[in-house]
Amino acid sequence: MEFNRRNILLIPLLLLATSTLTPLQSSSSSESESSESIIISRFQTYLQIKTDQPNPNYTQSTNFLTSQAKSLSLQSQTIELVSGKPLVLLKWAGTSPNLPSIMLYSHTDVVPAEHDKWAHHPFEAHIDSRGRIYARGSQDMKCVGMQYLEAVRKLKGWGFVPKRDVYLVFAPDEEIGGHDGAEKFSLSQVFRELNVGIVLDEGLASPDEHYRAFYAERSPWWMVIKAVGAPGHGSKLYDNSAMENLLKSIESIRRYRASQFDLIKAGLKAEGDVVSINMAFLKAGTPSPTGFVMNLQPSEAEAGFDIRVPPTADAESLERRIAEEWAPAWRNMSVSFKQKVPVTDAYGKPVVTKTDSSNPWWALLENAVQEAGGKLGKPEIFPASTDARYFRNLGLPAIGFSPMANTPVLLHDHNEYLNKDEYLKGIKIYESIIKSFASFDEHGRDERFKDEL
Repeated sequence: MEFNRRNILLIPLLLLATSTLTPLQSSSSSESESSESIIISRFQTYLQIKTDQPNPNYTQSTNFLTSQAKSLSLQSQTIELVSGKPLVLLKWAGTSPNLPSIMLYSHTDVVPAEHDKWAHHPFEAHIDSRGRIYARGSQDMKCVGMQYLEAVRKLKGWGFVPKRDVYLVFAPDEEIGGHDGAEKFSLSQVFRELNVGIVLDEGLASPDEHYRAFYAERSPWWMVIKAVGAPGHGSKLYDNSAMENLLKSIESIRRYRASQFDLIKAGLKAEGDVVSINMAFLKAGTPSPTGFVMNLQPSEAEAGFDIRVPPTADAESLERRIAEEWAPAWRNMSVSFKQKVPVTDAYGKPVVTKTDSSNPWWALLENAVQEAGGKLGKPEIFPASTDARYFRNLGLPAIGFSPMANTPVLLHDHNEYLNKDEYLKGIKIYESIIKSFASFDEHGRDERFKDEL
C-alpha cells in the first residue's frame, strides 16, 4: 500500500474496526451456540415421536415433517399408497428441472425397544453429560432424515440454488420390509415422474474416523426347512425320523456358516461379502398341558433361517446346496421361503451401484466428503437390507451413507445413541454432498449413465 495522506485518514477507522472485532466475534459465537442448540432440539423432537413398529404414529411424524417443510419453503406432498401409511415427499426446485433429480431418502419408522433394558427412556432423546443422545432411531435413521433438512436449511440460508430438483423422501415401514413404502413408491407413477438420477439412503456408523459408504447390500432369503417322518415311541431308534433329518440339516448348515464366518475372522472378507445364515426358530414336538410329550417322537419338525446373500455370491450354487444337502426330498424334507430377494436386478445384472469412473456420483461423493473435512472408507456391501434395494432393482444408482464416524454400531440395539457433535458434523457433510450433487451438470452423460446400468 502506498503511504500518503489518504492512508493516514484511514488509520482511525481501521483502529475502530479492530476495537470492535472481539465483541462481534463473541456475539457470533453466542449465535452459533444458540443455533446448534435449536438444531439439536429439532432432532430431539423428531426422535421423541413414537414411530416404533408395529404401531408407528405416522400422523404425528407427518405433521412434524410437513411443518419443517413449511419453515423451509419446500413444496410438500403426502402420499398414501397404502391407507394409513403416509409417505412425505418434499421438493426443492432446481433451475434445470430437465436434469435427473437428486433423491434424499429416509424412513420414518423405527424398531421396538425394550424400555427396561435402556439406561434412558428410548423416546425421551436424553442427552447425557458426554453429549450422547439416547433414542430409538438416533442412528437408524431419523438422524439422516433430519440432517437432510438441516443441510437444506443451511444451504438456503447461504442463498444456494440447486440446478437439479432435490427431493427429500420420508417413507414408512422400512423396518418391516418396506413393501407398503419404498417398494410401492418405486413402482408408482409418482416416482417415475420425479426423474431420479441418484438415490442416497442409509448406511452404518463407523467405529473409526472413516465414514462408510455402501454400493450394494445382501439379499434376504428367509428359508423354512420342514422334515416329516413316522411318529413313534420315544424309546425306539428310527431311520429318517423328522427330528433326526432336521438335525442333520442343521448340522450341515452350521458347518457352512462356520466356513463363511472363518473368512471374516481371518480378515479375508468383510461381513457384507459372505453369505450369512442364522437360525431364527425351531419348531417341533407334541404339546401337552405341562409342556411337551416326552415319550413321543414327532411326525413333523421345522426350522427357520435368516440367510443374507451378497450380489457377488453364486446364487445358483447356493440353491443347489439347499436342494441337495440342506433339504433333500429323498430325506423327506421340503423348503419354502418367506422372502427371497433376487441378487440380480430387473435387467439380470447384479444389484450393485458402480464405484468406478463410470459412475460420476461416486466420485462426487468422495470429493464432497473430503472437502467437508471427512474421510471415506473403502466401498462396502451393506450386511443387511435397506430400502435402497428397490431403487437399485430399477437400475438406478443408490448409495448407502450415514455420516457417523467414531461411533459404535448400535442400530436395533439397546441404548442406541449418537453424539450431538457427530450429528452436527454430519450436517456439514450433507451440505457438501447436496451442494455437489445438485450442482452437477454434465449434459448427456446422465442418461447414458442410467442406460449403462
